Amino acid sequence: MKRNLLKIIFAGTPEIAVPSLQALINSEHEIVAVYTKPDQPAGRGQKLTASPIKQLAVAHHLPVQQPISLRDANEQELLRRWQVDIMVVIAYGLILPKTVLAIPRLGCINIHVSLLPRWRGAAPIQHAILAGDKTTGITIMQMDEGLDTGPILYQLPCPIHPTDTSQQLHDRLAELGAKALLTTLPHIANNTCQAKPQNNADACYAKKIEKQDAEINWQNNAEIIDRQIRAFNPWPIAYSYLNEQTIRIWQAELTQTTRSQPAGTIVHANKKGIEVATGNYLLRLLALQLPGGRSLSVSELLNSKAEMFAVGKRFGK
Repeated sequence: MKRNLLKIIFAGTPEIAVPSLQALINSEHEIVAVYTKPDQPAGRGQKLTASPIKQLAVAHHLPVQQPISLRDANEQELLRRWQVDIMVVIAYGLILPKTVLAIPRLGCINIHVSLLPRWRGAAPIQHAILAGDKTTGITIMQMDEGLDTGPILYQLPCPIHPTDTSQQLHDRLAELGAKALLTTLPHIANNTCQAKPQNNADACYAKKIEKQDAEINWQNNAEIIDRQIRAFNPWPIAYSYLNEQTIRIWQAELTQTTRSQPAGTIVHANKKGIEVATGNYLLRLLALQLPGGRSLSVSELLNSKAEMFAVGKRFGK
């Protein structure tokens, strides 16, 4: 394939975008500027902290822009002055209005972490796990004005393993996104991409995750609760109540043991785990976090808190 090198603006903010920017840095394409969200307060001291993308860009002496909005006419004029071929976007966090989408010669492409049209929206990784999907992946999409509705340029599947947390799946998809990007760019440069419109009838929406979504309903089947625990690790962490205290549940595993006790009841508690009745089977809890503490294995917890997790006690309000 003919080597047509591109002048690129990269737009991204969180950790998931880092492998894609690093891949571009290592490539022969020219990164003209990096766009990322303004520094945000972080940590207990709420100190202004640069995004992972800004940190990487600064380390490689790349120009960094941090506009509050891209709807501003002055920001759009600055974008025009870069005179780029294409804008590569992944988890940027700002809306790109129609005017901005039209500025790069070849438009704007998005690296989206699902196999569109499934899981458009803010939280595709979590929703794929919550739904029990066996496969997700990366979509390179030509951006339009809609929410993840643009034509598909390239897709790369990724299996979801039965024990995957959102963090584990996030890390694999981050690397796959970089691979898919480098595969797609030469075809865009040479005008050999076969853009495929999305079938809107197959679309589903991955709404933003809220903290209250992570509260466990023990009446649900064990498989649903297990997916909830994995989907909300590392944020916001699935939780329930015991002795009027909020208990965060970091890790669990399925059993095939049916239950006769009411949902939420602690049926067994030993160093292998705390087994809790659900809507069908027992679910074995493996790592928990008490208020003000850190995540601990059940064996560590039972050394000092065995009475708290005594058989017969019930999770829930």
